[in-house]
Amino acid sequence: MPKTKYFVTLFNSRYVSRGLIMYESLKRVMCDFHLYIIAFDRQSYLKLTECGLENATIISLEEFEDEELLRVKPQRTAAEYCWTCSSKSVLYIMERFGVVECTYVDADLCFFSDPSVLIGELKDNDNVLITLHRYSAYCDQSESAGKYCVQFVTFKNNKGGMQVLRWWTGECIEWCYAVSEENRFGDQKYLDFFHEKFEGIHDLNHIGGGVAPWNVSQYSFEQKNGDIFVCEKATGVKMPLVFYHFHGLDFYNKDVVHLADNVYQIPDTAITCIYKKYIRAAEEVCRKYDLKDGFWKNEIEFRDDDLDSLDHMKNYYQYSLFI
Repeated sequence: MPKTKYFVTLFNSRYVSRGLIMYESLKRVMCDFHLYIIAFDRQSYLKLTECGLENATIISLEEFEDEELLRVKPQRTAAEYCWTCSSKSVLYIMERFGVVECTYVDADLCFFSDPSVLIGELKDNDNVLITLHRYSAYCDQSESAGKYCVQFVTFKNNKGGMQVLRWWTGECIEWCYAVSEENRFGDQKYLDFFHEKFEGIHDLNHIGGGVAPWNVSQYSFEQKNGDIFVCEKATGVKMPLVFYHFHGLDFYNKDVVHLADNVYQIPDTAITCIYKKYIRAAEEVCRKYDLKDGFWKNEIEFRDDDLDSLDHMKNYYQYSLFI
């Protein structure tokens, strides 16, 4: 595997703070990496360019889009269009920059230790690495959303890897909607068929990769010498936490933070070890990069009487508890 690890992500101005948190987390845990960021609007492109990120290349939407994408763009919502572009973003980086492998990462990930250990699971006869959702039983959405999550997907730039990537890209161009059908959901459920259609597909084994609200109840967490460890409750297996997917994290007015969708069960050790660290990192990023608007605020506003009952609202907390 190459020494330098190459990543690609995409987001608009609403997710600039999250994208920068992810970038800064990679800087903390990796010595040699490069992140390609496709800025999905002019505002994000200008801001990211202004930031002068030494380990990143900022690509405008105009540079990235081609006739194929522009043809389907009017048919997709903003979210659906981002999903349409996830596979295409990896293909674009492979073809334009000629990197030997590339990992797509969602902008709302945060890395707590070096992800090279995850990519390193790819052996000589492996072409693609994908991550299972590992849903907790109480919230299993495999049938509707797929067994795998498009959050951290690595492709080798070889015949086998490019074959998978071009198939996935073509399927997403053809159909990519926020609708659950028998064999399709967004860009995601296509991954369920990788093993069936192709060789050299590797499912990530490391339990420290892919921890997220939909599986976090299966684990407990502890901090030791500044590192965070994830322990699987069922087996007792303990590993360093590599990344957490902060899906559904929102900041509201009146200093309220919503950690995740209400259906998910977030253990106290995750709040203490992971969410507090992320929100403090967010504060630092906003100061470092002069994000005057701070975090994106949800349109739903809290009233004073809502605050009185905050302790009884699932996954809602006073922001001041985290800083």
